[in-house]
Amino acid sequence: MQATRRVCRADGMTEKTDRKLIATGITGTVIAALCCFTPMLVMLFGAVGLSAWLGWLDYVLLPALAFFAALTVYAVWRRQRRQTTRTDG
Repeated sequence: MQATRRVCRADGMTEKTDRKLIATGITGTVIAALCCFTPMLVMLFGAVGLSAWLGWLDYVLLPALAFFAALTVYAVWRRQRRQTTRTDG
């Protein structure tokens, strides 16, 4: 009986965690993509006098884009696996 309760609690927490992971991944991916593919960040840094940092921008934004895209894929995969496990068993 206790094992069943633990599983139910874990499912509730896992579902919330999956939603947070998906939301974080999508938000981070969109922000990193906007900064990579549009001159928005370049104009912002130039306006506030931080244009010297623009040379290092690709070393930060491209890995961030890859990380958040991978986080989104992982969260969706984890959610799908949990849903198929729930319907199978």
